[in-house]
Amino acid sequence: MAMTTSQRARLSKTIQIVLFIAIIVALVLALDWDKTRYAFFSFEELGPMFPDMIIVGLKNTIFYTVISFAFGLVAGLLLALMKMASFAPYRWFATAFVEFFRGIPAILVLLAFGFGLPQAFGTLWPQPVNIMLALGLVSSAYIAETLRAGLQAVPKGQTEAARSLGMPAWRAMVTIVIPQAFKIVLPPMTNEVILLTKDSSLAFILGMSITQYELTKFGRDGIQSLDAGLTPLVVAGMFYLVITIPLSLVARKFESRSARTKR
Repeated sequence: MAMTTSQRARLSKTIQIVLFIAIIVALVLALDWDKTRYAFFSFEELGPMFPDMIIVGLKNTIFYTVISFAFGLVAGLLLALMKMASFAPYRWFATAFVEFFRGIPAILVLLAFGFGLPQAFGTLWPQPVNIMLALGLVSSAYIAETLRAGLQAVPKGQTEAARSLGMPAWRAMVTIVIPQAFKIVLPPMTNEVILLTKDSSLAFILGMSITQYELTKFGRDGIQSLDAGLTPLVVAGMFYLVITIPLSLVARKFESRSARTKR
């Protein structure tokens, strides 16, 4: 007797549940729980990391993210406007810049600003400046494309209406187009902050004093100095989640609000 559609759906769901439970049971049985606890859950050994990991590491991670995003936002807006300019060299420069910094790893840019450019200019720059410039430039390449899409999404009729009232083009752009574009791109912009927060973990490669440590640096040093397996990195990851999960919720809220507005 052939099964009905609902019976086939129930059978498929049952098979999936059984398979999922079987995989979980197999993993539980395969794990060496003593080694797993030592490697990932040796929290009692982390006393020497606190409170510096919170006071210094979490604070610096947020600080590096904020200054890099602020720099990247300003540079990204300028690049977006240049890509839309009527003057061809502006468009060529902005396109080359965006493609270059989107095409190379952020770690290479950090190394260039941390070690290469200071030697080229014959001066040592403070590490926060190196981090801001390197991560900010990489971020600006992505922000520029996001903002350009937002600027082009604003109806041209609004600019034309402002011009018909005698408003200069630059003023119409600043007071009408750009504010509306920012509202449109808020969700992807929030996601860019999340990506930048994670990219700040690369700052440890530059070498820094303990007052400049971010979360990954504390976690990496904890692995070497404490008998706690990978637990220091687990804790560092938890602190990253403290930053990124609220940002993800904000991004989803902006997305749902934008979807309701379009209806």
